[in-house]
Amino acid sequence: MPSIKNETRKGLVALAAGCACWGVVPLLYKALDQVDAVEVLMHRVIWSSVFFAIVLAFQQRLREVPTLFVERRERWIILMATLMVAVNWGIFIYSVQSGRALEASLGYFIFPLVSVLLGVFILREAISPRQGLAIGVAAMGVLVLITGAGVVPVLGLVLAVTFGLYGLLKNQVEAGPVLSVSAECLIMLPVALVWLALFNEEGQFGIAPWETFLMVASGPATAIPLVLFSYGAKRVSMGLTGLMFYINPILQFLVAVFLFSEPFTLWHGIAFGFIWAAITIYLTAPKRGKGAA
Repeated sequence: MPSIKNETRKGLVALAAGCACWGVVPLLYKALDQVDAVEVLMHRVIWSSVFFAIVLAFQQRLREVPTLFVERRERWIILMATLMVAVNWGIFIYSVQSGRALEASLGYFIFPLVSVLLGVFILREAISPRQGLAIGVAAMGVLVLITGAGVVPVLGLVLAVTFGLYGLLKNQVEAGPVLSVSAECLIMLPVALVWLALFNEEGQFGIAPWETFLMVASGPATAIPLVLFSYGAKRVSMGLTGLMFYINPILQFLVAVFLFSEPFTLWHGIAFGFIWAAITIYLTAPKRGKGAA
């Protein structure tokens, strides 16, 4: 028993650390707001690929990457997952750089509810009445933001949907998250290298030392939280893992409001109140079906 408790404790620490890293990563991309978002994205892909290659080499698992492309079905799933994560990464960087980090945090707050909806409509999974209520309350929050503040949170919704679809696709892949994300980075790597070679004549990389350092740092900033989250998720229940995930958007929210000084109106407060109420209902609702959680 003591060893099980010790493993659980390690898992919780890893989850908290990983989600905290995700929560404060907007600081990195905000520091690069003078660099084109596409350039930042391409460097994120390149340096994530390098970091994942180092991790897999250390684990002696590099030879496992090509096996993910053997079966045709797995190839297509990984390809679609790559598309989703590329859009998600790009939109997130753009959101932070354009002063819409608050909207990005909204997207990650509602992403689990979007995942439930995807499970219902795509996988035909059942949900409890309280889970259905949570989705309705979250929808009310978005509606309040649209009608009251006159803001359509397009970027936040895109982040929620792409991350939800990404999770849905990743559930169809047997490989662990580190290995599968390494494969996704490998697919994106040639695109990133070609884009930087052909369309980035005035790129900032290598010109300003601080910006160069931050672009290289985007690789570990992407990979380390994932490794920590993967480690923790194996040692903690799914319910607790889902609860710990909210450290991420909570910190993003605090960073956007208190460090980036993004506008937070009364309507934002009401909308986020609905969203947080929906999360509470969702987390305390009985789970039904394979993916209802």
